[in-house]
Amino acid sequence: MTTAPSPAGAEVPYLEPNQSRSAPPTEFENQLGDAIESAYAAGVHDLEGLVGRLNADGPPPPDNEQWTAARFTTLMAELGR
Repeated sequence: MTTAPSPAGAEVPYLEPNQSRSAPPTEFENQLGDAIESAYAAGVHDLEGLVGRLNADGPPPPDNEQWTAARFTTLMAELGR
């Protein structure tokens, strides 16, 4: 874990955003992350809205079907392992 200086000058530990990764993200993971960030930036903050944006603008899921809430949450659980 690395540390960053706090406003008071003391060292404060913080998490590296990819510290639990065993490999760099795949192209699909990068595209999916970009699509999720884009949806949030556009004001989408609910699962159904996110799924709709992914179907319109994001990469298709690995099985090349339409995104559903169940498909999205299952994939997020798998990617989070």
